[in-house]
Amino acid sequence: MTQGVLFVHSAPRALCPHIEWAAGGAIGAHAKFDWTEQPAAPGMFRAEICWKAPAGSGARIASALRGWDGLRYEVTEEPSEGVDGGRWSHTPALGIYHAVTDAHGNIVVPEDVIRTVMARTAGDPIEMSIEMERVLGQAWDDELESFRYAGDGAPVRWLTKVG
Repeated sequence: MTQGVLFVHSAPRALCPHIEWAAGGAIGAHAKFDWTEQPAAPGMFRAEICWKAPAGSGARIASALRGWDGLRYEVTEEPSEGVDGGRWSHTPALGIYHAVTDAHGNIVVPEDVIRTVMARTAGDPIEMSIEMERVLGQAWDDELESFRYAGDGAPVRWLTKVG
């Protein structure tokens, strides 16, 4: 078992019950979120829900929500025995981004990705910086940051797979 958090940063009101159904269905649990208005996007709503389920559930939640119009979200999954942690970020403009994370939530960039960036940029420090920002998901962080900040202090619920 592992745990994580689903941050729904912005969703149209009509989509909210569908998000609850999809997220709960992804891990086999009933979900009821505490929706609040999203100050960073008038007319949109936000919610946070902590979840506890088998390893790999973060990917199942992210996949269940992928591609829905107007939806911005992030899913985190803590590492568990023999399984790396992960973070999935989604925005309507950028689509989905996935990164492996360590025990502290830091993004872990695999050696082969670093070698590819080094080869592709041929030692040019500016190009290397641009490529590493891409690998680290900087565009998703930039787009989601105002939504994250607007959610500080919001209510959080727990979603746990039963049985």
